[in-house]
Amino acid sequence: MSEIDHLVANAAIYEERFDAGLPIPPKLQIAVLACMDSRLRIFGMLGLHEGDAHVIRNAGGIASDDAVRSLIISQRILGTREIIVIHHTDCGMERFTDEEISNQIERETGVRPPFAFGAFQGVDANVARTMDALRGSPFLPHREDIRGFVFEIETGHMREVLA
Repeated sequence: MSEIDHLVANAAIYEERFDAGLPIPPKLQIAVLACMDSRLRIFGMLGLHEGDAHVIRNAGGIASDDAVRSLIISQRILGTREIIVIHHTDCGMERFTDEEISNQIERETGVRPPFAFGAFQGVDANVARTMDALRGSPFLPHREDIRGFVFEIETGHMREVLA
């Protein structure tokens, strides 16, 4: 049995207790932009429940075009008003450079990726960069309530980055 088969079986169990009555707009009017790292258990960490928030995740939790697109829809169509950015220590995005991975992919495939990967050095500085990018987006109507944090994988502590 594959891992996907296990997940599909779990979905069948979940179906039995599924609540179809949750409203589309998130109850807390908040969106979370976080790294996709599986060690970040966003709902448990923040005490969120289904229907409370939009959670947008990508490698590094960066303000990529797609993340901003999702946040635009979250704010303009679905009523969120605040954004919390969560990055973390020991992030894989600090273990390479965009140039290194692009070169590797080009060597292996003959095609250079047309996009940036968003590798970075220094998690606090990257949280600040992400918040600056979101605050600078003319497409997001609610930019005044954006806060950023670093989750410390080693201790479970989440600390705020003031920027």
